[in-house]
Amino acid sequence: MPFGQFIVKVHGRCNLACRYCYLYEGPDRTWRDRPAAAAPAVLDRAAERIAEHAAAHGLSGAALVLHGGEPLLAGVDRLAALSDRVRDLVPADCAVHATVQTNGTLLTDARVAALARHGIRVGISLDGGLAAHNTLRTDRAGRPSWPAASRGARLLADRYPGAYAGILTVVDPRTDPIETYESLLALRPPALDLLLPHGNWSNPPPGLPVAGTTPAGPGSGRPTPYGDWLTTVFDRWWRAGRRETRVRLFEECLALLLGLPAATESLGLDPVNAVVVETDGTIEQVDSLKSAYDTAAATGLDIFRHTFDDALRHPGIAARQAGAAALADACRACPLLNVCGGGHYAHRYHAAHGFTNPSVYCADLERLVRHIAGRLSDATAGEHR
Repeated sequence: MPFGQFIVKVHGRCNLACRYCYLYEGPDRTWRDRPAAAAPAVLDRAAERIAEHAAAHGLSGAALVLHGGEPLLAGVDRLAALSDRVRDLVPADCAVHATVQTNGTLLTDARVAALARHGIRVGISLDGGLAAHNTLRTDRAGRPSWPAASRGARLLADRYPGAYAGILTVVDPRTDPIETYESLLALRPPALDLLLPHGNWSNPPPGLPVAGTTPAGPGSGRPTPYGDWLTTVFDRWWRAGRRETRVRLFEECLALLLGLPAATESLGLDPVNAVVVETDGTIEQVDSLKSAYDTAAATGLDIFRHTFDDALRHPGIAARQAGAAALADACRACPLLNVCGGGHYAHRYHAAHGFTNPSVYCADLERLVRHIAGRLSDATAGEHR
């Protein structure tokens, strides 16, 4: 499958120092040797490679994700120029959907207006919709980011709703799920991404004491704090009587249960279609792999000497496009295979066994999928009474 999502690191540093950050506080150190910002030559060559790939594969659409670090540190003009350049170069029948993913602290009226003029939508990363949820998101002097980030979110909701892509939040089972969800709703995001922390069997996420154990598959019987948190939010979302916001994880799970295609790294068997261009022009796999070990995302390729088709042939990317064939035996035998899909690739890692394991969140995913399937079955049965 050709790439359809192109993640371009326009700036490789961040103005925050979140204490849990898997990128800057995790095992990968490759960012230290890269330039802080992508040079104009890198961005121009990235645009050419994206257009080349779109033309070669007849893409009807391409997602351009302007990423970091904190991408707004590169300046809005540079983001706009890259987006415009990609749109100018791709075939006329290829729609480019540009998004910038930001921590929200640098959003101002002038910056958002400029992004909106150039057709760039804005996604914000937060830990919840209250100051108490975001205490770990501080700048390098330890000052809270919440006042500026919340202003940015409200600016989007109040004045630029058409440019508001949504909010990305990492699940923390220590928080109250209803309070967290409803506080995020108060920021009026059109969509909400609820992500599991990037942990694995060798470096487990908070609340899952599995380090050193043999990766366990379905039916392990272990506690499911993340699944419990998500099912509570799902019921609140499901019973609202109207769609207050889109929650991608829930919508994709429902689609997969109904036999429809879904596009998420966390569920399903669809091949990965995202590729990363770093600030120095190197081509990498998605950043989440950096939570496993140093250089886990590396391919040895770069946009000056290699095409994105070359990246498609890289063993790591090929493995992620192999569907069920790349999964552990326990996953292939699981009745939830087509919905769960083995979970997020990065969450399967074990230092002694590589990535051919069930997800460290296997029990949590089983809890969530079975719960949603039950709610869907109840609703379907009600319609036929």
